[in-house]
Order: sequence, then structure tokens, then C-alpha cells
Amino acid sequence: MQEVDLYKPIHKYFTREGYEVYGEVKDCDIAAVKGNELVIIELKRTLSVDLLIQATKRQKLSDQVYIAIPRPKHRLNSRQWQDKCHLVRRLELGLILVSFPGKSSKAEVLFHPTPFNRNLSKSRNTRKREVLLKEIEGRSADYNVGGSRRTKIMTAYKENCIQIATYLDQFGSLSPKALVDLGTGKKTSSILTKNFYGWYVRVKRGTYILSELGKEELIKYPELVEYFLQQIKKDS
Repeated sequence: MQEVDLYKPIHKYFTREGYEVYGEVKDCDIAAVKGNELVIIELKRTLSVDLLIQATKRQKLSDQVYIAIPRPKHRLNSRQWQDKCHLVRRLELGLILVSFPGKSSKAEVLFHPTPFNRNLSKSRNTRKREVLLKEIEGRSADYNVGGSRRTKIMTAYKENCIQIATYLDQFGSLSPKALVDLGTGKKTSSILTKNFYGWYVRVKRGTYILSELGKEELIKYPELVEYFLQQIKKDS
């Protein structure tokens, strides 16, 4: 498929909408005019950064700028596709998908160019923002390298688990209440019960000790262990 294959169905669509349509006008792939309204459409075989750059340059000439690509073969409700559409909307561009069912062709406007409402977008993601800030608040320091993918990430939850393990290693058997009094936080009981990492052993009702696995794992985090021990000294 070539970019020129996208031209006819798009020409037909905008002509039907009452526009006069022209191809290759002053570096614009397609220009459509209706009265004082100018629409510009840029064509590419895939949704690429080059296409987005090309389209945003056309916004110097008109607010009505679309990008047009062949309809993707993958599902349009996939996370990856939705993220791409978010970026196109964020750039205030329209998106046209061209499909070729049988021997025919069809242009479909997935969405039109509209001003991006940043405040509305932020208000819809208030919960995600709160979760992010809560995660930051729960970390004692920065133990991760930005951009890491295949390495294990130190989360606030894991720090909390290490803190509990540190105090069990230091003081022996403790109850959830005693651990909370030492500063392990309100999730202590849940962490001990779920025992996600297998670090804790319940020796009797309401009393826990550090497992052998927990002792082995704790050695891997000397900085955090020292940090939590220093916290006890500060509070005592």
C-alpha cells in the first residue's frame, strides 16, 4: 500500500461533506476548502513521529488538521492504540482511518481536531495522581534507577516489608501492635497476614518472627536496614 492509495477515499469523504478538495498543495498532502474553512490532511502508511511533526507544522496554517493512516489490523481498544490516540488528541489533531474492504475503500473520521482540555484530563486522573504521591511519600529514599525495566523495583510496599523484617530480626518475636508502635504503619497487620515474600512466620496467635528466607533476603538491603535501625534510635 502507498500513501496515494489513501487519497481517493478521503477525497470522496470531504467532497460529500461539501468541501472542494485538492491534492499536493504547497507541501500539504490534501487541502480541502469550504467557504473560509481550510482543512489540511497529512497522509502516512503508519502513525509515526514524522507524521505528527508534519501535521503540527500544518497547524500554523489551520486549526483543522487531520492525520490519515490505513486502519490498523490490531484491535482499536488495545492500551497501546489508546495511548497513541491520546497523544494525537493532545496535539489537537484529528485522525482519519482508511480501510479497504474487498475492492472498495472507506475513510472514517475517528475523531476531529478539538482543543485539548488539560484541566479536564487532570481531573479525570486525580486518583492516579494521589496514588503516585502516596507511593513517593512511602519511600524513604531513591533506590531505583530511572528507566529500569528488567531490574526489581523498590516500592513503598517492599520498603515497608523490609522495615518489618528489620525489627523482627532486631527484637525477635513481635505482635503487629508492637511493630506499629515502632513505626511500621497501618498496613503492618495486612503485610504479615498476606506474607507476600514469605519472610514472616506466625509462631502463635498475634505473634510473628522472621523466617530463614527473610533473614537471607534482609542481607541484600543493608542501606535500608541501617536506615530503619537509625529511625528507632531517633524515636527512643
